[in-house]
Amino acid sequence: MNVLAAIGRSVIALLASIGRVSLFAGVAASHMLRPPFYLKEFGQALLFIGYFSLPVVGLTALFTGGALALQIYAGGARFNAETVVPSIVAIGIVRELGPVLGGLMVAGRVAASIAAELGTMKVTEQIDALVTLSTNPMKYLAVPRIIAAALVLPVLVFIGDAIGIMGGYLVGVYRLGFNPAAYMNNTIDFLEAWDVISGLIKASVFGVIVAVMGCYHGMNSGRGAQGVGRATTNAVVSASVLILAANFVLTEVFFTE
Repeated sequence: MNVLAAIGRSVIALLASIGRVSLFAGVAASHMLRPPFYLKEFGQALLFIGYFSLPVVGLTALFTGGALALQIYAGGARFNAETVVPSIVAIGIVRELGPVLGGLMVAGRVAASIAAELGTMKVTEQIDALVTLSTNPMKYLAVPRIIAAALVLPVLVFIGDAIGIMGGYLVGVYRLGFNPAAYMNNTIDFLEAWDVISGLIKASVFGVIVAVMGCYHGMNSGRGAQGVGRATTNAVVSASVLILAANFVLTEVFFTE
């Protein structure tokens, strides 16, 4: 019975956490279309989440595209199918690896930063000060970050897709001996518009997940440095797991006939 009780407590705690996060996301969504709008906070969030995340997303995409080309070439050589490298690299990057790895990289950088910033504001009672100044913390702190992440992550992923395909091109041409024109023609011929669009939709969903997890854990962090550290860790872990879960669901919706 003790084992069953422990399992029950864990399940109830998990469901309670899901409910709290869902309520938080619902409240944030209800504030998105109602004034006031804090454009300065929104602009700063765009710059922080988008521009400053570009190097890590670009480098991740570049090396992922190169490694993917090497792996597909090695696997295809067993079946005399080396010519599929350009098309599989392109499809793999824009459908899956670009959005997922971009989301995970942004989660590691942005969700941790947001949680640490808002957690510190809560510990130092700056969030309480906003309330005394008749400023809604949700509208001032969370909503600009969520909207910015939803808008800017597809841009990051689109750039990352291009860099990842370029990484595969460089490896394919200069390491594996592909003809440059044939490589690009195969990439263009087999890549469809829906492949790119589906990846960008995924990226927007992942951006919302990253921002919501960072804001939720930051605004609900415990007291003291230990509480802020725990909130930061929980934000990154929960955002990463939810990104992988959402990717499975969206892939099932987009590509299952």
